[in-house]
Amino acid sequence: MTENALYLFDGYNLLHAGPFADARELVDLLASYVAVRGARGVVVFDGVGEDVTFGPLEVRFAPHADTVLERLAAEHRGRDKVVLVTSDSTVGWASGVEVAKLSSQTFLRDFERTEHRDERPGGLAGKLDQATRDLLEKLRRGE
Repeated sequence: MTENALYLFDGYNLLHAGPFADARELVDLLASYVAVRGARGVVVFDGVGEDVTFGPLEVRFAPHADTVLERLAAEHRGRDKVVLVTSDSTVGWASGVEVAKLSSQTFLRDFERTEHRDERPGGLAGKLDQATRDLLEKLRRGE
């Protein structure tokens, strides 16, 4: 399923809405989410940290994440399908009517309903031993 969309994620808002142990666990989930859909994503956290990219997901840090999310929505809403994931109504309102909005709770609830993991991976993954799959996963994460 390919989806030509840009997902903008309010990092700490989403982190605190779910059962995540830390930000890294959230970033892993979001990287997989956008990759499976053939979409792009940007997750923005308040504070200081290293900006990194995991495939189609960019991880950014800013003194005011809300401002960055609003700016990204404004820059892309005229040319891309933009989906903003936040429970902050001020950010949602400021992003404009052209931007689709999902609350963090709704996103996580819908994600849990649609998540599916095949017990026996098909394709190349089904032919690799567990040690090789673990090594490839570490490489995907940049470890």
